[in-house]
Amino acid sequence: MGLLSNSYFALFLIIALGFIVGRIKVKGLSLDVSAVIFVALVFGHYGVVVPKDFQYFGLLLFIFTIGIQAGPGFFESFKKDGRMLASLATILILSAGVITSLLILFFNIDKNIAIGLLTGALTSTPGLAAAIDYTNSPLASIGYGVGYPFGVIGVILFVRFLPKLLNTSIKKAEEDEKQMLRENFPKIEKKFFIVENKNVVGKTIGELRIRYMTKAVVSRVVHDGVAITPSPETILHKGDIIKAVGTLEALNSVNLLIGSETTKEIPLDPNFDVRSVLVTNKEVVNKTLAQINLLNTYNATITRIRRSGIDISPSPSSRLQFGDKLIIASSKANMGMVTQIFGDDAKRLSDTDILPIAIGIILGVLIGRISISFGSYTFSLGLTGGVLIIALVLSRIGKTGPILWTMTGAANQLLRQIGLLLFLAAVGTDAGAQIVQTFQQYGFNLFLIGAVITIIPMVIAAFAGKWLFKMNILRLIGAITGSMTSTPGLAAADSMTGSNAPSVAYATVYPVAMVLLIVLVQILSLLG
Repeated sequence: MGLLSNSYFALFLIIALGFIVGRIKVKGLSLDVSAVIFVALVFGHYGVVVPKDFQYFGLLLFIFTIGIQAGPGFFESFKKDGRMLASLATILILSAGVITSLLILFFNIDKNIAIGLLTGALTSTPGLAAAIDYTNSPLASIGYGVGYPFGVIGVILFVRFLPKLLNTSIKKAEEDEKQMLRENFPKIEKKFFIVENKNVVGKTIGELRIRYMTKAVVSRVVHDGVAITPSPETILHKGDIIKAVGTLEALNSVNLLIGSETTKEIPLDPNFDVRSVLVTNKEVVNKTLAQINLLNTYNATITRIRRSGIDISPSPSSRLQFGDKLIIASSKANMGMVTQIFGDDAKRLSDTDILPIAIGIILGVLIGRISISFGSYTFSLGLTGGVLIIALVLSRIGKTGPILWTMTGAANQLLRQIGLLLFLAAVGTDAGAQIVQTFQQYGFNLFLIGAVITIIPMVIAAFAGKWLFKMNILRLIGAITGSMTSTPGLAAADSMTGSNAPSVAYATVYPVAMVLLIVLVQILSLLG
């Protein structure tokens, strides 16, 4: 064995080879990071062992970062249309669970292999992590390895053929989606108005409650040729020109309240500044704009908030999140102080505070050890469930005192990738020792069973989405790929349309499906 007996050398060799294999594309498809487990299976077959400490360390990092990322989306998914999408995910996951249960109970498939097949068929690495934790068996890894390849290919093929299967036009679905987006997420614009309404002349902006009445923000006022940043005490005079920012509906309300629209724009005062400011100061995270009270303190106005690529019209009740980009209008004299309040330090976005991660994982491990008895059965969240639930809750809370539970996307991605690689390398070598024996016992049947677990739940979900929920085909495709936790499937969906509807549905459904699958894995592990 030589160098391969050195676990550290073997670990990084498996990871390196896994990355090389994962980048090989066949017809545009690749195994990506999941190739690590296939390389590890081969090494494990030849007697290479990666210590279990790496497995658990990687598992904890991976599950915690998944929970932190998924938390806000998981809880938001139960609002509005998210409930419908979450219901579809529930139907798909439960149908996959029923099929797996039948395999265990009536087809004499080993329980641990069947659970692994389920996680592979749904291409869910968090599900595999839960399976390893709850079954404590390397057979789950073998099942995952067998079910995963068709899990990737099957979802892509299904997504490609679904519009024809349901006799639905992608073009019509795109038009319907655009109309819905125009209604639900109106574009934020700016317009200029002349003060003409005699009912507002001589009154202050505070008295008129313009933001409350119209949902628009007045960011500039010109009186007698002088442009100023308005405060609640600013008096409107007949003939003044105001600049308002908001949705088209909000600006129409300003038109009715103030006066007619004008094409005459307000010139930029040399002492006036409009700047994009990043929220990187922990002290203002989770605070509302009313609590910060920029207008009264610094005579500055936030005209819009950009979050996750979406422009949000600000209101006094808007809560700030770490990494928000604010468009702020203020005098140059005050802009420095305003910027300091929010931080505006791009370097902070790449900083990683280890303390919240350590505290979160400790709490998760402790919660996971709590057991609840139901007759002869004992239920506990386990290592995976405990850490996941705590991460979801902490991500939702966002901040406790000086501790910020959320982390930037780059930091989350790095830690999650490290955790996943360590986990896959360790469980793969452990399972590799039994892979030949397993195939000798079950043969090609395992692959066929994995294909059944992949296809049938998607068919059930597709018909439920079409006829039960009357779902747009674009959102249905996104919901199915999200429920199957299939990023390659989402990539296939994106290539079929210019709409981001599949991505939005995927992001909404993914955290729900992930949590449901982890719960399902634990329930299946209790079967006799």
